[in-house]
Amino acid sequence: MSPTRRDQHAPLPDRGERRELPTRPVTEVDGLDELLSDCLPAFGGASLRRLWRLLDAAVGEGVPMTLAVAGPVTASGQHHTWLCPLLDSGWFALVSTTDAVCYHDGHRSLADAREHPFFEVPIHGDDRRLREEEIIRITDIGFDEQVLLSQDRFLTACLRGEEFQRRMTGTEMRHLLGRHYERLEREHGVREGLLALCARKAIPVFVGAPADGSVFLNSMKLWALREACGDGYAFDLDLHGEVFESCAFHLWGLRESDARALGTLILGGGVPKNFNLQPEPALSQILGLEDISGFLYDIQITTAPVTDGSLSSCPPSEAVTWGKVDPEHHTETCVSVPGDYSMLMPIVTRALLEKRERLELRAAEIGLDALVSEHPEARGYLRDRDGYRLYDRREELCERLREAVRERADTLRAEDA
Repeated sequence: MSPTRRDQHAPLPDRGERRELPTRPVTEVDGLDELLSDCLPAFGGASLRRLWRLLDAAVGEGVPMTLAVAGPVTASGQHHTWLCPLLDSGWFALVSTTDAVCYHDGHRSLADAREHPFFEVPIHGDDRRLREEEIIRITDIGFDEQVLLSQDRFLTACLRGEEFQRRMTGTEMRHLLGRHYERLEREHGVREGLLALCARKAIPVFVGAPADGSVFLNSMKLWALREACGDGYAFDLDLHGEVFESCAFHLWGLRESDARALGTLILGGGVPKNFNLQPEPALSQILGLEDISGFLYDIQITTAPVTDGSLSSCPPSEAVTWGKVDPEHHTETCVSVPGDYSMLMPIVTRALLEKRERLELRAAEIGLDALVSEHPEARGYLRDRDGYRLYDRREELCERLREAVRERADTLRAEDA
């Protein structure tokens, strides 16, 4: 068993295998990666150390990662501070998130965005006064209600566009939306947002509950005008196709990626987490394919206590019983950290990127082959930054899964007879 993988649920090591607690002084480390690895001996700090070591191992082994993220990560600007830099690394194959994250992602690119900046507000302030001043609050973030109205007008105009007038999966819709966001960001000189980055890198963006957010509410308005008044509107979400596409990507990871395995980083919980974990049972239990495994690495940060019985609190070991996590390795390659990802991920992301920068500099000095001999993890860290571009391959990979379904069609029909 790799010492970098052992977690708190692994069997008690024999006396000769026991490792001392890492107690290196913070004054002696050269970077955040060494601090996370060597300066967090126990308690909550040890949970963060285990998370770091598993992420470091997954990246170093070149395992394609999926990302599930819940919460107002774009409204709060966290996509600019750490999420987009993390996804720009080339290590992540797809994203599972919420419709709200996609909606709020567009705010800062709007024509009147500079007139309506985001600002801090007290968590326990006078919310009635904020309402009277037409200020929306998300925890400690405040912004003018006009931002939502401007976003709604923009989305309505997008959804009326010719390219949206057909049935499509949510990944197609969000790819198109990301292209529109990118155009506005370029015109108004603002930083690249989440959907624009995912469109640029061909990272599929999945939303398991598309009706629970304002992108879909704007589509509902146009649908209502069609139903009530006969207005032309042909956009429709293909939910079956979106789920099938997620299964095709999971199959790619298991059978075609260099690692022949997948890892996942889960931030928060809820629907993004569940949708992210569903391809394994869909492929094995529902479609009946053989040799389907769950995630090799399952790395989670959640504030939900395990005793509340919610999906958000479900640890990797529980997911093993559903087949969503690899049962052969979960004590070595999985961890669920009780914490707030908005506190931890900026530090973890910077540590990952610092390590890659250091490996890049060393590779420039001695060459990649020599570096890999010194540091085997360099091959995974320095994989192509362009990433896996699964969105560009979605039809090809879906066709391979359709062929697998055709081969099992008679069996699937007989099972339901």
